[in-house]
Amino acid sequence: MLMRTDPFREFDRLAQQVFGATRPAAMPMDAYRSGDDFIVHFDLPGIDPETIELDVERNVLNVRAERRSPAPEGAEMIVAERPTGTFTRQLFLGETLDTDRIDASYEAGVLTLRIPVAEQAKPRRIQITGGEGRKQLSS
Repeated sequence: MLMRTDPFREFDRLAQQVFGATRPAAMPMDAYRSGDDFIVHFDLPGIDPETIELDVERNVLNVRAERRSPAPEGAEMIVAERPTGTFTRQLFLGETLDTDRIDASYEAGVLTLRIPVAEQAKPRRIQITGGEGRKQLSS
């Protein structure tokens, strides 16, 4: 049998029930650039992939996911430390990213987004031509 030994956790649970106060659900992430892509990893363990929603509006990426309690209806919870409910996160994407070609995958509890750099934002080499038609200044 599991024992509850943290009186503050019980107080938090009671406060949540009475006042409806909930802590914001965390969605930790890592983001980095690799070549011509930005990669973003979100930790979402225990999430049903069917509950994950992604949308982009005006260069704001919205991520929404839901984790439901694994306990059946009417079960008496002895310990409930894993957060349940809706998780959301917003990312503000720069104009240099191609939001029309975002690729998303979910594996082993990690949502991975691959966001390509827009073609017009990629560095490019500019050809320099000779100055045959120019006048030379004499000293």
